Amino acid sequence: MIDWYFGAPRRALGLICLACVLMLAFGLYLQHVVGLEPCPMCIVQRYALVLVAIFTGLAAIFRSRPLQVTGGVLALVSAVGGAYTAASQSWLQWYPPEVVSCGRDLYGMIETFPLKRALPLIFRGGGDCSKVDWSLFGLTLANWSFVAFVVLSLLLITLLLRRRTAR
Repeated sequence: MIDWYFGAPRRALGLICLACVLMLAFGLYLQHVVGLEPCPMCIVQRYALVLVAIFTGLAAIFRSRPLQVTGGVLALVSAVGGAYTAASQSWLQWYPPEVVSCGRDLYGMIETFPLKRALPLIFRGGGDCSKVDWSLFGLTLANWSFVAFVVLSLLLITLLLRRRTAR
């Protein structure tokens, strides 16, 4: 199974891109159908997921090994950033502050990010980062997001290391 997955780097990158798109679709479902309002940290995690999808999708399209490696590295950096944000949000949920705040300064940085103009309906939010609105098997959405970003990071690291040894 692992040889099938990593035997064709373009296929693996495409599957990672597809997984990211499906996770984004689930987030939109939770927002627009279930009615959960995303907080600023959730929005940052969405940006990270979009970047992983874009970088892996582009890397999957190109046959050039250097472009695939570059896309993989950029996707890995984005996934690690998403994991850090999800871990920070999980920490806030486990140890909520006395005063409800999760970084309006962070939200201000998001406001100036160019993708906000392109995708305003997806990335609008204002919920409380320490509030737990949804859980599955005892893990919050932030916990699951952290798990997903760690899995994506491990897959990308494995893929990049296999590409390096395949030279």
